[in-house]
Amino acid sequence: MNTKRTSSNWITNLEKNEIFVFGSNLSGFHGGGAAAIAHKKFGAIWGQGVGLHGQTYAIPTMQGGVETIKPYVDEFLVFAKEHPELKFLVTEIGCGIAGFSVDEIAPLFRAAIDENIENVYLPESFYEI
Repeated sequence: MNTKRTSSNWITNLEKNEIFVFGSNLSGFHGGGAAAIAHKKFGAIWGQGVGLHGQTYAIPTMQGGVETIKPYVDEFLVFAKEHPELKFLVTEIGCGIAGFSVDEIAPLFRAAIDENIENVYLPESFYEI
């Protein structure tokens, strides 16, 4: 049975095992939106636009269309399954500065629901698609 696991719309603090998952750019210039929060508060590294850094996981969203984001989301979901000791709090990646809609991005994370990946928490809006 699939359980609905949601992340908060506004993440200001993290527990020791929690990871802030945010939309980035390939260059790792974390200047605005959730990327800036990830850099300032949770250990995202300037110049690193993909993967785990500090208590963050960067998924690039600024390099093209949705089809260019999907491989990075798939890679993230594999990583999450390999690290059940961590709790991944996904933000509405790509739905701010990158300009995508929830309708475009949420389906990329459908496997987290369908495969019941227990340590991936999605925004409420991703369940509504």
